[in-house]
Amino acid sequence: MAYRTDQPPVPPARPVVITGAGIHTSMGGGWQENAEGFRAGRTAFRPVDLFDVSRQRVGTAGQALMPEKPAIPGFSARDWARMDRGTRMALTAAREALEQADIRGAMPIMIGTSAGAMPIGEDYYNQALEGKSQRRQFLRVESYQPQRQMTAMARALGIHGPIRIISNACASGANAIGHAFQLVREGKAERVLAGGYDALAQMVFAGFDSLQALSPSGIPRPFDAARDGLAIGEGAGFVVVESLESAMARGAKPLAQVSAYAAATDIHHLTQPHPEGDAALMTMTAATKMAGIEAGQIDYINSHGTGTPLNDVAEGRAIQRLAGVDTPKVKVSSTKSAIGHLLGGAGSVESVICLMTLEGQWLPPSLNVREADEVCTFDLLRETRETTVNTVLTNSFGFGGANATLIFQKEVGL
Repeated sequence: MAYRTDQPPVPPARPVVITGAGIHTSMGGGWQENAEGFRAGRTAFRPVDLFDVSRQRVGTAGQALMPEKPAIPGFSARDWARMDRGTRMALTAAREALEQADIRGAMPIMIGTSAGAMPIGEDYYNQALEGKSQRRQFLRVESYQPQRQMTAMARALGIHGPIRIISNACASGANAIGHAFQLVREGKAERVLAGGYDALAQMVFAGFDSLQALSPSGIPRPFDAARDGLAIGEGAGFVVVESLESAMARGAKPLAQVSAYAAATDIHHLTQPHPEGDAALMTMTAATKMAGIEAGQIDYINSHGTGTPLNDVAEGRAIQRLAGVDTPKVKVSSTKSAIGHLLGGAGSVESVICLMTLEGQWLPPSLNVREADEVCTFDLLRETRETTVNTVLTNSFGFGGANATLIFQKEVGL
């Protein structure tokens, strides 16, 4: 195949910033409540009461508290009732991001999710199984589609633009922010609303339990030598990704710069990472190269850190291979120890947590660690640390070998 040599020159990459961020997790609703919780080293696990867990080994999760209805002008209780639980969390987080950025109107929306509106599908199934009235069944079928839910969210937020939904397992939220970064960096959009979400769903919860991936105690211990599984959580994280030029033109103050994004696929196994963390190393190496930094310049790594035996070792070895002799200086923690694994929403929520560390100049701990695994030759944070934070890296890995890395910086190029 012949390639054309008369292609127009590629325009230089534009600086990309975050001008707004929003979050909703079991830790609380909004930036302030979550920042206070993570900084204080709190955990946010509670008994699951959304569905029957009596036949499961585990009965707790990072279940979030939800408002009865957000105070959005023109948004009715009926509109709220038609939204699934995950979209409600996405709506509240996205609204906070837009308010912080002080922007509305036309912009693309990039969404990451794994389960989508699965609870509505479960409701449909239960209604059909019990032979109840067919009333509202068509509405459940219609509302089960993620694009239907996201369209309703965009309408409630007053956003007009193309909607793209990425479902790439537990890397989905990070992928959404990464793709938004690419759109803005390449001049294809001035700003993008991007993020991810997932709500607790019985099928997902039971599925992870049947895989014996959940910690029997319900409390995950990432990087602990005796870790025994993850905890499921739920939530949403959204950001406004914008060109620096656009932000400066309208007088917006950036929270941070998006310096890099990289993705790779680990074809080692459907659910297990390569034991040496090959794909994780690929994304971290590519991201640091794009950002123009060395591993020793990273002030903090928000790890994927699920608390499962295989994941933590693989990621730990990837960090060792990336950092080399600088490994002891690299600070690492997993905030899943506080709120659980948010699946498709994990990468976006953890990105917002990284923005909190840049804004507040503190680092969150890996909780519940009694004895660190021998792979932890890096600086595993077990208590909140007040320190200078300019460069942070966050990892997100998913079933099917999906791997993604994002890098945020406080002042570079701003």
